[in-house]
Amino acid sequence: MRKLIITLALALCVLQYKLWFGDNSRAELKSIARDVAEQEAINAELQARNEALAVEVLDLKTGLEAVEERARSELGLIATGETFYMIVPSR
Repeated sequence: MRKLIITLALALCVLQYKLWFGDNSRAELKSIARDVAEQEAINAELQARNEALAVEVLDLKTGLEAVEERARSELGLIATGETFYMIVPSR
């Protein structure tokens, strides 16, 4: 009977060790949960950026105002009848 109790106690200790420090332990589970939370935050930021880009693409496909705004800011578009003034900063 004594050998059985010692064997069971030893088995309990081995199982507890595996639970706390072995493969798939509680510490590893917490680490994985933290990694998942970080990745979900990154994914949320990227999703928001993708949605903003999708809105911009839709606006560029359907509205002429967005195309004109882009042409003015990036390509220097000057429409007919407009006067262009360039202000050069002093050195």
